[in-house]
Amino acid sequence: MSLVEVTDLTVEFGSLRAVDGLSFRLAEGAALALVGESGSGKSTVAGALLGLHRGTGARVGGSVHVAGTDVQQASDGELRRLRGAKAAMVFQDPLSSLDPYYAIGDQIAEVYRVHTRASRRAARARAVEVLERVGIPDARRRSRSRPHEFSGGMRQRALIAMALACEPDLLIADEPTTALDVTVQAQILDLLHTLREETGMGLLLVTHDVGVAAESVDEVLVMRHGKAVEHGPVGTVLGAPAQAYTRELLGAVPRVDAPRAAVAEASDEVVLEATGLRREFGRGRTAFTAVDDISLTVRRGETLGIVGESGSGKTTLGRMLVGLLPPTAGGIRYDGRPHTGVNPAVQMVFQDPVSSLNPRRSVGESIADPLRARGEHDERIRGRVLELLERVGLEAAHYDRYPHEFSGGQRQRVGIARALAADPRVIVCDEPVSALDVTTQAQVVALLGELQRELGLALVFIAHDLAVVRQVSDRIAVMRRGQVVESGPVDEVYDTPREPYTKQLLAAVPALDPELAAQRRAARRELAVA
Repeated sequence: MSLVEVTDLTVEFGSLRAVDGLSFRLAEGAALALVGESGSGKSTVAGALLGLHRGTGARVGGSVHVAGTDVQQASDGELRRLRGAKAAMVFQDPLSSLDPYYAIGDQIAEVYRVHTRASRRAARARAVEVLERVGIPDARRRSRSRPHEFSGGMRQRALIAMALACEPDLLIADEPTTALDVTVQAQILDLLHTLREETGMGLLLVTHDVGVAAESVDEVLVMRHGKAVEHGPVGTVLGAPAQAYTRELLGAVPRVDAPRAAVAEASDEVVLEATGLRREFGRGRTAFTAVDDISLTVRRGETLGIVGESGSGKTTLGRMLVGLLPPTAGGIRYDGRPHTGVNPAVQMVFQDPVSSLNPRRSVGESIADPLRARGEHDERIRGRVLELLERVGLEAAHYDRYPHEFSGGQRQRVGIARALAADPRVIVCDEPVSALDVTTQAQVVALLGELQRELGLALVFIAHDLAVVRQVSDRIAVMRRGQVVESGPVDEVYDTPREPYTKQLLAAVPALDPELAAQRRAARRELAVA
């Protein structure tokens, strides 16, 4: 008997058909990945398995059976019993799924009590048990912590613990590793694999990252425009794809072992130099050093890649280079002269364009801000903004639209246009493609490269995705705990890393070959035991 059986599923939102005649099965204990670009319908399918579209105005057709429940015909009570008890979901953003006011353990205990009617004491004990199971250290004490006191990886583990509380037959994981660095991502994927082995639960993984699918599942279903493009064993689909779209999707995936792509011709002219940068937060016993004695140079026309795990100090360093954070010690020189504060010639493209764009202002007005700040006349501003919109691949008609009307890739193009408005010589890109699917990611990377070649820009490219960094960078600096532990030409550092930490980062990058992924997982497991 199938754990999940979906037949001719359609989901419509108004005139938009998000899922169009999709059918698939998932056997008990098996793992299937839904893979595709943003907007392909993956998350809509995941929501349909739990009846999450009920009451939203969406029109759902076809049939969906999950763990013996006919989701389409089930009553509200039957759906409540299905969710959490038989099938549980782990969402992409744990902060939006966890209540900031309550301790993690209390939230897990509440889920357990709802489905089992257990006592408070038993529910708290169960919360500690599942937190230990997902690898939270000192689980009894940490169960009393609130979400903001956990790192991103620990919050994701807490969500998985909540999903496991009632021992479901099916775990639905919707982009569970998108915002995580490579080592934490590897830990979460290893955890999901181990839990499948130990519990026999089935896994439906929703992801735009083909490498994550190779690490985690038995079968892959490639989606596009709400339809199935290709479906089969993971080794076959990723190793010998039959469909052109699947080949295109795989071709857009950056490879950590691939030769560096052609980049702009760098000069010997140093445009930005940092010497002995240090940044502390807090005072006294609570003082924390985020960046500790870092020196670096950035030359005209080159790209300096900066990689490291979350918490390594990458973003703090980038904000100091732009002038958004004053250093506690050390200094910055621009064009050979000391500089403090914000420098219009050094701009930043942020990780999350949604939070960096004012939702109440049109994107054209946001792009115009740097022009107004330097005193440009109003009659020239609109024309310059229209030029910039077209320069980054958008349309002049987009001037009066608002951020929510754009896709993630389009919003990132708006962020790049705003940075270009100040006519910078250096752009610091802080995780500019981390939340984008591989094809959109490739388009944004290509745009940055094109702008760099045309304008002679220097780029500082901060990212946790080592494959993307290799693709775009001339030189690389590897950060750990606020310090640069290794640096040099990108091919040299990637091909012959000296530091164990650099080797560890490279070993955690997902492999597209399922057999290699299994070997790496076994090696990580042996290392953890040792």
